[in-house]
Amino acid sequence: MKKHHPLRTLKLFIFHFHATNTIIISFLPLYLKYKGLSGTEIGWVLAIGPFASIISQPFWGYLSDKYKTIKRMLIISIVGMLIMSFIFFQMDTLTTILLFGAFFYFFSSPVGALSDSLAQRRALQLEVPFGSIRMWGSIGFAFSSLVIGELLARIGIQHIVWPYIIIGSILLIIAFKVTDVETDETPINLKDMLIIAKNVPFLVFLFIIMFVTVTHRANDSFISIFITELGGSEGLAGMSWFIALVSEATIFATAGYWFRKYNPVTFLIIGGIIYALRWLIYGITTNPYIIIVLQLMHGMTFAVFYVAAIDYVTRIIPSRLHSSGHLIFYSVMFGISGIIGSLGGGAMMEYFGLHSLYFIMGTMATFGVILLILYSLWLKKTENTSF
Repeated sequence: MKKHHPLRTLKLFIFHFHATNTIIISFLPLYLKYKGLSGTEIGWVLAIGPFASIISQPFWGYLSDKYKTIKRMLIISIVGMLIMSFIFFQMDTLTTILLFGAFFYFFSSPVGALSDSLAQRRALQLEVPFGSIRMWGSIGFAFSSLVIGELLARIGIQHIVWPYIIIGSILLIIAFKVTDVETDETPINLKDMLIIAKNVPFLVFLFIIMFVTVTHRANDSFISIFITELGGSEGLAGMSWFIALVSEATIFATAGYWFRKYNPVTFLIIGGIIYALRWLIYGITTNPYIIIVLQLMHGMTFAVFYVAAIDYVTRIIPSRLHSSGHLIFYSVMFGISGIIGSLGGGAMMEYFGLHSLYFIMGTMATFGVILLILYSLWLKKTENTSF
């Protein structure tokens, strides 16, 4: 029973991190609006996160592999995150909000990636499904979206800093109790990063999945606007997030029953196909309640795609470079894809409308599926896989 205790601590950690992340994702736009920022200015602030993650995630991943510790990097990141969040929420001008927002995201963005990297390693060591650990992030997100939303409705959005600091402080306490990675491998240096730079299957994989992950990130940015444009309320938009997260947690929780039956690239193709169908259906839907029901597909798209992608990256990256590989993948899926999805999706929404945007997203995801199928055939031909 003792070996499962560290796993419970890790699950608790992931739960609380995503509870803090919910405050930023769900309520920061409302806070910035309260501060008097325009829609365009809010867009710039939200884009700072993906920009910062492109730099910070490989940086923290490299330090983690170099010093053979995820735990210490998590503690340092969370301390920086808490300090910068307090300063960030005191700023009033766009320039200072952008500046300290960049510092805040530099420390906060790697926490999720590092904790997922640790969860993947612990899952392999204890022979438990990664999804059974990661599902607690979805539960934390869903729980926080309901509880913090109700709290802020009562105390006012201007006090957003306090629930963030309180939950973040609990997160820091838990971080000290998390079990670190266990490895006897030699620490890496900068030259070892060339191994990743020369890993052609990995680089090609990152390029291909962007055709799918960009559409996911665009939907994250515009689903609430889409629902309200179709006549739904802000409350309905919030419900759509909750339903999506419940379906996500369900898929993560059951990953142990379905995931090992095929190789991860097969599940990436399956997830990509469902993504394409999901966006194309959104593109013809005019009833907001249908969108709410279709949010149940979120688990079959994001959760399936994410579990498969993390597993595949773990397989094709040397074990001593796992943190670096995971955080580079994370910076592509959530960083670069987030920038393209938010800025490109915003431009398409403005010029062509939201229904056209979802048709374009469906087409992109379809193209991504075709590339994944060709990639799978190429892997088998070149024998660059252990499947």
